This record gives sequence, structure tokens and C-alpha cells, in this order.
Amino acid sequence: MTDALRHPPSNYINGSFLPLPGDAIRSHDPAMPDRIIWEGTPVDGHLNLAIEAARNAFESWSATSLDDRIAILRRWQEVTTKHAPRIARLITDEMGKILSESMFEAKALAGKVDITLGDVSMNRVAEYEVTVSDSRSGRCRFKPHGVMAVIGPFNFPAHLPNGQFVPALLMGNTVVLKPSEKTPAVGQLLAELMDEAGIPPGVFNVVQGAGDIAAQLVNHDDIAGVLFTGSWEVGRKILRANLDRPGRIIALELGGNNPAVVMDDAPLKLAVLECLRASFATTGQRCTCTRRIIVHEALYDRFLSAYCKAASTLLIGPGASEQPVFMGPLVTGEACDAVLGFQSELADSGGGGPGGRVLVEATMMDGPGHFITPGVMEVDGFTLDRDCEVFGPFVQICTVQNLDEAIEQANATRYGLAASIFTSDERTFETFFRRINAGCINFNNGTAGASGKLPFGGWGRSGNHRPAAAFATDFCVYPVANMIETADDLPVPTGVQWKNEWIS
Repeated sequence: MTDALRHPPSNYINGSFLPLPGDAIRSHDPAMPDRIIWEGTPVDGHLNLAIEAARNAFESWSATSLDDRIAILRRWQEVTTKHAPRIARLITDEMGKILSESMFEAKALAGKVDITLGDVSMNRVAEYEVTVSDSRSGRCRFKPHGVMAVIGPFNFPAHLPNGQFVPALLMGNTVVLKPSEKTPAVGQLLAELMDEAGIPPGVFNVVQGAGDIAAQLVNHDDIAGVLFTGSWEVGRKILRANLDRPGRIIALELGGNNPAVVMDDAPLKLAVLECLRASFATTGQRCTCTRRIIVHEALYDRFLSAYCKAASTLLIGPGASEQPVFMGPLVTGEACDAVLGFQSELADSGGGGPGGRVLVEATMMDGPGHFITPGVMEVDGFTLDRDCEVFGPFVQICTVQNLDEAIEQANATRYGLAASIFTSDERTFETFFRRINAGCINFNNGTAGASGKLPFGGWGRSGNHRPAAAFATDFCVYPVANMIETADDLPVPTGVQWKNEWIS
């Protein structure tokens, strides 16, 4: 068991840690699967207790002044900064990403507070007034929704939930967080640090569990909103569960089958390195990772040679290794099987048509741990019948003759999260920008990685037009109109018989 936690495996409800004996949910170190990081068994009734605590705390928390809520989040910022190395090491131990990536994630918790309190975010929920007539004015104000369910992912188990509950708390909502069952220890650490920051009881709660707990949470009548990061398949279930609740806010941050286009005038070294980084960062376990690369025929051979050579030489090892590794293990053995299974299926189909071939074969590495080498497959093109998100270090590459064909191939997906184009011509980028279907569209920059100072999200199977990051405050409040009359004596409406003595 990890020594990063100050409490035994627990839920955090109404300001108290409630132990969870047993081992129904168990997380492992992906680099050493025999090493148990956290284990516990969900307790019947804890979820209802957490939601009740959050509901009871909502009235007082939402009535707390904005300055006082900011003070709590500034304290959260201080605590997460102080414990960043502890957070990072636990992320690496439980999720497997390399320590430098984990430290970047840990530091992002504090950075999110600054971004949420910055002008881009706060201006989106700024009150404003309008003049309606000589004596009547109007005002737009914003109100929190209530109890927000935050369902976190395993790949960024601290940063992504933080990016949702920080703006939710700032805007006056209360929170019930259900961490991924693959990273429960990181979820509990967030609770311990929030407790250290002095969050009032009931305002922030953490309940551990698998899909059954998540299903109960998103179906609960006392939840006002669901903030989910994960797969399209689960996002679809959340939408179906809430068909009869049109007033409930549902913000979905889902996956991607992200394309990168390399044109004939692309800066070649930049394109190769950025596509390589974006393909295999976090061992391909980012929703923004490049899954498909589309290269102009004039540059295809040179790009392909350099990309495959570089992919074949990536250093792979434990995330906490003292060596400068690029990729750690995948989170589970099942994740490895999914990548290898897709590669095998694609190879058996000939890459989807004539000429399909494995360029760099993804294989399991010897020894303990869920380590897999990168895979690169050349295909004849992309179609919707082979449109899926392979959540690991596997990339498909095809060639095209012109920009129109490249855009058609890039859009051959039901997802719409991220896309990139590499070109020396800004006009080419502008054409790409207008015609590509994605929420994040990059110019000479890989698909993976984003700025919290910008919106982040997608459409189609990648999300529901509720971008997070700098725009997260949008889905944490709703606008309310006030009409204000200042005149004491208004004209009597036409058609109304009136005598002042009736009120004298």
C-alpha cells in the first residue's frame, strides 16, 4: 500500500474519512503489477450520504461571499503547491506515466486556480446591466446549479477532476467526486489535501467505486450536474440516463481519433518531432494523442522514414526511473491487449486495403509491467467503419495528393476533439481551420497538449459543445435575468379600468 496517504483507504464525506476495508477495488503499480497501491470495498449507503452532505452544504456555500470562496481556493493552491512532489509520485506509482509528466500535472492543480480566477474565465460570468426604458433596467446575474457530480479519468487523475471542481466550487456549487477505479489513491489524496485546505464539511466529497457507483451517481435525483471525462461509450450512457432531465447540466469531455496533416511545404523536422510527441506522450493515453497521420505524397517517404526510426528508438521504462525514459507502462494489462488486438485486426485486413503493412510493430516487452513498444501501421486511408479510439501508443499513417484529400481524410471520423496541420503557408491553415471538424485545431503544433488559458473540448463523440479549461465556468452556473422598475407611478395599461382610490 502507498505511503503517500495519511488515512487508510477511505471515502471522504461531510468532512470525515470513512474507511473502506476489503479489496473489491484495487489499484496496482503498472510498472510492477504485483505492488498494490490502494484497495478497498465500496460501502452501501456512502454515496447517498455524500450527496446528502453536498445538498445540505449547498445553501450556505452558495451564500458564502465570492471573496471567501476564493480564499479557500487560494488555500487549496498553497496546499497543492506544497505537496506537488507527493502528488506527482503517487500519480506515477498508480497510473504509470513518467515522473516529469506527473510533476507537470501536479503543478497544474495550483495553476488552475489562477486560470479560473483570471479575466478570460471570470469575464464569462460577469454580471451586466442594460437599459430597457427610462425607468426600467435589466440585469444578468449567475447562479450555481447545486450538487455537481465529477467523474474523473485515470490518465490525468488529479488535473482533469481539478479542472472541473475548482470552477464548480468557485461558482458556489458543492461537489461529489467519483475518481476512476484505476486511480483511487490519487482521488483520496485530493480529498486529504482539500481537507487540509479547510474546505467546509459537505462542500467537497469523494466516493470510491467502479461503474455501478458512477451509474448511481449520474442517475441520482439530487444531482444538478454531471461533469464527466472519459470514453464516448460511457458518455453515451450518461446522456441516455438523463433523457428525462433536460435541466440537468451534462458536460462531457470524451475521446478522440485525432488527425495530423503534414503538407508538402511542412517544416519536416518540426512535423516529425511534434507528431512523434503527440502520438506517444503518456504512452498514447491522452484523449488528444495523434491517432492518424496524413502526409502529402511529396513528403511522404522522408517523413515516414524519420518518424519510424524515431518511434523505434523511444526509451521505455518505469515512470520513476532515473533514466530519461519517454514512455512508461500502460495502465493495465487489458489496455495492452486492446492495442495489440487492434493492430492484429488491422494487419489481418491488409490495413483496410491494398498496401497496408506494419511499419513498426507494437509488442509486449519482457519482464514485469504493462510495457508495450510503439506501433505504426501504414494504411490506404480512413473510413468511418474503422473509426475508433485506440487508447495507447499506436498510430496509422496514410498518404494524400492534395489539401482537399487531406481534409477529407482528417474528417473521416465521428470524433472531433483535436487536429493539427503542418505547413509553411498560413492560408493553408486558414482553409484547414474552416473545414476541419474539431474543437482544438493547431498550426505546426501537435494535437496533444493544450493551454488552460483557452477552451478545451470537442464535438461529436468527443463532447457536447461544453468546453472546459478557461471556459469551464460556463457550465458551473446558469444566467438569470432580473427586470428592475424604478418608477413609482406607471401608466395604466390600455384596456384596464383603474381608479387610484381602489388602493387608498
